[in-house]
Amino acid sequence: MCTVCGCSGEEAKIEGTGNHMRFHVHADGTAHSHSGGAHHHRHDIHYGLGPAHAHAPGMSQARMVKVEQDILAKNDAYAAANRNYFRAHGIFALNLVSSPGSGKTTLLVRTVGALQERYPVCVIEGDQQTSLDADRIRATGVPALQINTGRGCHLDAHMVGHALEQLRPRDNSLLLIENVGNLVCPASFDLGEAHKVAILSVTEGEDKPLKYPDMFAAADLMLLNKSDLLPHLDFDVSLAIEYARRVNPGIRAIVLSARTGEGMDEWLDWLEMQMDIAAFPGAEAGESRIGELEVRD
Repeated sequence: MCTVCGCSGEEAKIEGTGNHMRFHVHADGTAHSHSGGAHHHRHDIHYGLGPAHAHAPGMSQARMVKVEQDILAKNDAYAAANRNYFRAHGIFALNLVSSPGSGKTTLLVRTVGALQERYPVCVIEGDQQTSLDADRIRATGVPALQINTGRGCHLDAHMVGHALEQLRPRDNSLLLIENVGNLVCPASFDLGEAHKVAILSVTEGEDKPLKYPDMFAAADLMLLNKSDLLPHLDFDVSLAIEYARRVNPGIRAIVLSARTGEGMDEWLDWLEMQMDIAAFPGAEAGESRIGELEVRD
């Protein structure tokens, strides 16, 4: 514990300082360093290092943890109900998450265009305002329902449950959920989906998986979109995949361009394989089917 200000928590040696420097983190996330017996307050601030991994003015870390636990417990109950509904009706649901401008809606339009003759497909769109994205999906002939969250920054399982009551996806169908665009909050909310799919465009920088690790830890698949722009950018594809696998060693990555169609076949093959697996509800049958598909690949 620091005898000057009473802080406690993480300590670290900082390479290259020439001194033994200790780095302290307060419970509210602010940080400072000590070097050579002196006490230096640095300008680094990390509000996610407390027990709640977040900060709200006037609210203690313990209170924030309790509030988050209560919210997520209620969400998980609704997510379980959604998941049971999907299983009962053979619906394969994906939760597509990304930052704004990653090309999610363009990817969805191209995806439903390729699959709607093979499977019943419908879409739930999430945005704070407007129905512009749902309008683009409906123009393809596929049912789509827009959820506007107002000031909310993510979809939750309760919203999706109400959307299902109106949208009524067909049995044995594919349901694509386009979440509100940000790389933070949608990571924490289970919607009852089979998988989260993170879309990262090559214009955003390869370091996003390290900057926003929760999102890539929660996803089973990362789509690196807008690959047609790679000749004009310094984006390092291998480094982006390496960063994603630092936070989630099991994540799969597919490089594609929803605009030109490059790489779309691999994405569609993945979807087809997951649809086949979802059609076998028994675990034993599912594992057998996975083996068959892996041999085929």
